[in-house]
Amino acid sequence: MSSLSSRAVVPGPARLGLIDDSAPGDLAALGWITPAHLDVLWALSRAPDPDLALRALIRLCAAVGDAWAEVDDRIRTRRTFRGRLFAVLGASEALGDHLVAEPDTWHLLDPDGTTEDGLPGFDEVLATMLAAVDAVPEPGALERGDRIYRAGVSGPAAVVALRTAYRNILVQLAARDLAPAVEDEPVLWFPQVGRYLADMADAALTASLAVAIREVCGDAPLPVRLAIIAMGKCGARELNYVSDVDVIFVSDPADGMSARIAGEVMRIGTLAFFEVDAALRPEGKAGALTRTLASHVAYYQRWAKTWEFQALLKARPMTGDMGLGADYLDAVSPMVWEASEREDFVPEVQAMRRRVEKMVPPDLRSRELKLGSGSLRDVEFAVQLLQLVHGRVDDSLRVLSTVEALTALTAGGYVGRDDGANLTASYEFLRLLEHRLQLQKLKRTHLLPEFDDREAMRFLARAAHIRPEGDLDAAASLRAEIRRQSLRVRRLHEKLFYRPLLDAVTRIDADELRLSDAAATKRLAALGYAKPDHALSHLRALLSSAGRRGQIQELLLPTLLEWLSNTPDPDAGLLNYRRLCESLADQDWFLRLLRDDGLVAERLMHVLGASAYVSELLMRSPEVIRLYTDSASGPKLCEVPIADVANGLIASAVRQPDAKRAIAVARSHRRAELVRVASADILGMLDTPAVCAALSGVWAAVLNAALKVVIAESAAARGVPAPARMAVIGMGRLGGQELGYGSDADVLFVCDPIRPEGGGDDDVDEAAAMRWANTIADRVRTLLNTPSADPPLEIDTGLRPEGRNGPVVRTLAAYRAYYTQWAQPWEIQALLRAHQVAGDEDLGVAFLHMADRIRYPDGGVSADAVREIRRIKARVDAERLPRGADPATHTKLGRGGLADVEWTVQLLQLRHGHRLASLHNTSTLQCLDAIGSAEILSETDVGLLKEAWLTATKARNALVLVRGKAIDQLPGPGQQLRAVAFAAGWPEDQASEFLDNYLRVTRRAKAVVLKVFGA
Repeated sequence: MSSLSSRAVVPGPARLGLIDDSAPGDLAALGWITPAHLDVLWALSRAPDPDLALRALIRLCAAVGDAWAEVDDRIRTRRTFRGRLFAVLGASEALGDHLVAEPDTWHLLDPDGTTEDGLPGFDEVLATMLAAVDAVPEPGALERGDRIYRAGVSGPAAVVALRTAYRNILVQLAARDLAPAVEDEPVLWFPQVGRYLADMADAALTASLAVAIREVCGDAPLPVRLAIIAMGKCGARELNYVSDVDVIFVSDPADGMSARIAGEVMRIGTLAFFEVDAALRPEGKAGALTRTLASHVAYYQRWAKTWEFQALLKARPMTGDMGLGADYLDAVSPMVWEASEREDFVPEVQAMRRRVEKMVPPDLRSRELKLGSGSLRDVEFAVQLLQLVHGRVDDSLRVLSTVEALTALTAGGYVGRDDGANLTASYEFLRLLEHRLQLQKLKRTHLLPEFDDREAMRFLARAAHIRPEGDLDAAASLRAEIRRQSLRVRRLHEKLFYRPLLDAVTRIDADELRLSDAAATKRLAALGYAKPDHALSHLRALLSSAGRRGQIQELLLPTLLEWLSNTPDPDAGLLNYRRLCESLADQDWFLRLLRDDGLVAERLMHVLGASAYVSELLMRSPEVIRLYTDSASGPKLCEVPIADVANGLIASAVRQPDAKRAIAVARSHRRAELVRVASADILGMLDTPAVCAALSGVWAAVLNAALKVVIAESAAARGVPAPARMAVIGMGRLGGQELGYGSDADVLFVCDPIRPEGGGDDDVDEAAAMRWANTIADRVRTLLNTPSADPPLEIDTGLRPEGRNGPVVRTLAAYRAYYTQWAQPWEIQALLRAHQVAGDEDLGVAFLHMADRIRYPDGGVSADAVREIRRIKARVDAERLPRGADPATHTKLGRGGLADVEWTVQLLQLRHGHRLASLHNTSTLQCLDAIGSAEILSETDVGLLKEAWLTATKARNALVLVRGKAIDQLPGPGQQLRAVAFAAGWPEDQASEFLDNYLRVTRRAKAVVLKVFGA
């Protein structure tokens, strides 16, 4: 539109995107209401925020005064200047303030094009920064290639001068970067912006060092060699507009003088430019600010963690003594490429990743560009890990920036070509948004606006040059693009490690990337697989499945392997998954479910890699996997009431034609319930009391079903009704509804002969009834104790009167007579946990009423009985612990373990139960609540005992889940402890904290136990 008709219509403010009420007056004040300014007005409308730009123009007009005519002329006649000015003023309030505060700065937006990007080159940037503080080279520095200068200005004046010079350069970069959104300038790609910002940081800290030398040394010679090493994004030359600049100082010597200079560099740089952070130095913020090269090397050789070597991937000499910086890099670089061989490499890398993810509050994760799911950190973490894994033998991967590393990984065949290109594009898009967010107020931020904040999203879309698509406006288009890019990043992050492994196994496409077997096993080892060669064989077997199954496996495995690698035993998890797939080879629903419901797949991998117990049961009850998803009300694993499980088990069993078939059905129901409960436990959906109640409920249901079918079988065989009623009394943990995965069932069998209708006591053949009852009890025990692949159904009648020497079944009257005349203190104690669990309910309740008179007698149990209980407890402590067991970590009999807490509660029940009905309870936890309410113990002591019981029970259950069999002893530090901690709900990298917590909790509980038993 070089020539305009006098009849051209000037668009109104609304058409220009101007919504402020002041806009018409501001346009008139600038004289921009004539056809001569039509191009100007349309350019203004393309600014990210036209109102912000217009307000800044009014302020700039006032600031430049008489020079506005020249500014206005250039705006009308020079598109490059116009595009840059409007872009800066419409995108950055902070840079607009700078242009107004420094009125002559506007000239910088009309450059001569000193580089191909139209920006000052590094030498010019460095010269500008040094000139701001009148810095001159130190003698001999330029000849040695060092960046060591001494300023002629110091103090606050130096800081102001440096800040102004830095902002002047920054405004030029931002203008060039933003201008394509307003006028048709070539796009300045993210890598170019990142490199330029890093060059600016190098120049800025060179000037800061010059001022620091002036302030510390004055005119005296510099007595130390000091090199500044750039780390992080600055080291990689992919810096943000507003970012911490991570540095490490190397000096010779490392004395007070070098530390003072380094401290001044950080102080001046932070005041003038950006936060200068030296926290990546050895020992972090607790370590010395400066160290000699030898000290750095010694630290990295002996003490450095894996993450510190990962940080060194980005190290480069930045400024100061460049020769010393090069020596530092030569010394530490070889150690970087050996990091993946360290024994703790995988746990440390995984722990660091989890820590990073936990830093983001859950409600912000979808908006977090840097640390959330599908974020920048996903890309950087994946790329850096691949560099560490393969860079030891491939020098081409030893590059600094993320984009360059992706290019090298693609060229080297470690990442597929399409994946590399897509990941690079997504990374650059997310970094672009990060830059635009930071430019608004020159604040360090990585948080996207609320997605429903239309104006904020519209601004960001326009600043990032996102245009409306189809029926979507700019804000909606940006929202859709963010979701697409984040999902792609997350998908590629998960795929990056594992897709190449699958390609290495299948060798499908010669044009695609191809890892050797050695490279594939190395990658698997670095990702936590202890036997990577076995893992490769499992992958081959899974991918060799015929037809559609193999295709689905190829689609699923990258993500499944990622989830398995986050479990304590990914090798076992992968083997379990292979076995599960083979056992379900004829079941199409299984792989379809994993493909269509990612939540099911993720939870299944969590369980398979954590629990041998559940994995084995799943082979025979795979239908439970359908419950791994969520319904509208929550996890389906938690939606099955215990009563419904029990009723369904009993009903299914009694419908069977014979007792063996009935017990097989009962076992099947029990197996499914064990899988459901254990899965929910491992996934953190059920607390410990709920787990114990569910396990106790299913045991009771099995006993009920077995007793019913055996009695029915006997009646059918004899042709007459049963001669007696029978009930099963739960004892121990079964009676308290506190069974664990490894618990057996302590029971008493009680019977009551049935009198013939119209007959008297003399008509009852009690001997025949007892023979029948013993036959029934033996039959129940035999059927349930029959060996099978399921966890055993062991019935223990050792708590019956006279122990193992007494009859298995007694009548109610016989029990009453025995307990009244002969009961020992330990038998009275055992009755505290007695509860009816199966059989004739009326008979069971009658037994409990009888037991109440024994366990809660008027006036309480005798003092002699209490003394005997204390004596037995002392003997248990001294003699019952298995040989070689550690008393500090034995969950049942150890210090402050289950036995300690339960004996303490039972002693208090014996002493106070006669006067407190609230203690008439078989549950340990509920009794503790009653003890606290009655103020028998302080609330603190009650809390310590409850915590110890829950901690020990959780640990004991976790041992069974991990090992697949009943074990009471916690392992020492190592892989097994990590697995137990994980099954108990602790992050794998916090196994030592899990053990420390167990020791602390049980130690405190033991003090309460000793206080009670010594009272």
